[in-house]
Amino acid sequence: MQHHRHLVQLKLLGKNSVKIPEPINSVAALIDLHHANQLELTRPHFGCSQAGHNCDRWLWLGFRWSVREVFPGRIKRLFRRGHNEEETVVADLRAIGCVVTDTTPDGEQIQAKIRPHLSGSLDGIIESGLPTAPNTRHILEIKTHALKSFTELQKIGVEKSKPQHFIQMQLYMHSLGIDRALYYSICKNDDQIYTERVKYDAAVAEKYITKSVGIIANDRSPEPMPGASPTWYQCKWCAGYDICYESKKTKEVNCRTCAHSSAIDTGWHCARFDKPLTVEAQRDGCRAHVLHPDLVPWDLVGGDGKSAEYKINGAIVINGESGISSGDLLNGNH
Repeated sequence: MQHHRHLVQLKLLGKNSVKIPEPINSVAALIDLHHANQLELTRPHFGCSQAGHNCDRWLWLGFRWSVREVFPGRIKRLFRRGHNEEETVVADLRAIGCVVTDTTPDGEQIQAKIRPHLSGSLDGIIESGLPTAPNTRHILEIKTHALKSFTELQKIGVEKSKPQHFIQMQLYMHSLGIDRALYYSICKNDDQIYTERVKYDAAVAEKYITKSVGIIANDRSPEPMPGASPTWYQCKWCAGYDICYESKKTKEVNCRTCAHSSAIDTGWHCARFDKPLTVEAQRDGCRAHVLHPDLVPWDLVGGDGKSAEYKINGAIVINGESGISSGDLLNGNH
């Protein structure tokens, strides 16, 4: 009887109680903190997965390493889940008789190199064995989706629901001379699978190659996408919001945010010292860094080829070797 009364008391407490929040040092919090603290290196190339983005300015800012997207640990774990799914999908395709190549003979990921700076990494190539088209090679593109995105994909297809993914596959097909792709998508909520065969469209591929090459070669910031504004939801959620609408200045000091550097066919080049720049050197920057005029809100009023003269709050400030460093200038130390 005493045991029965104890159970009744527990039920009554449960009915009216509120769950105590987990402490900050809980397992979940520590794991998310671990992932949040992992440094992610900036991508050195202009990725095929980006080419279909509808804002040229955002693409230019990203290629110039002038905006760094910061993701919480949970989102980074989501990215990891999508990446880990690739191995499972390849195994499943092989289990039903598909011949899949997912690495080079050296064990590296297969690359699609389209133009200088414009490239991407493939999930794989289905060499043969795909049901309904067993003798046709296909680019393999694997994506995971939340339920809402997955449902829309099933309803209207990848070209309309995920145009960036569609364009990414077009660039891969163009690069490797393969005229079919398999879009393999998984719903993260219930593990449903949706697959769609995509045909190569040369006009689409050429359009976005031309667009991407133009952004890569442009030393000046493009205009934002039509309809962009501080109140538009796509702008409000964009990592470039601050540089477009608020401070209007980068927070990054590296070779790509420097007015002396530019992307050329052989890589990145420094005009100040007339030399090529390795990826490591680009990340480090140097003492001669001059803030690119499109990455700061100040008026450029002069320069001597080594330093720039910016007008800030009515005063002329020299940025570069003979003046204030870019880091100090961005931090307001002038």
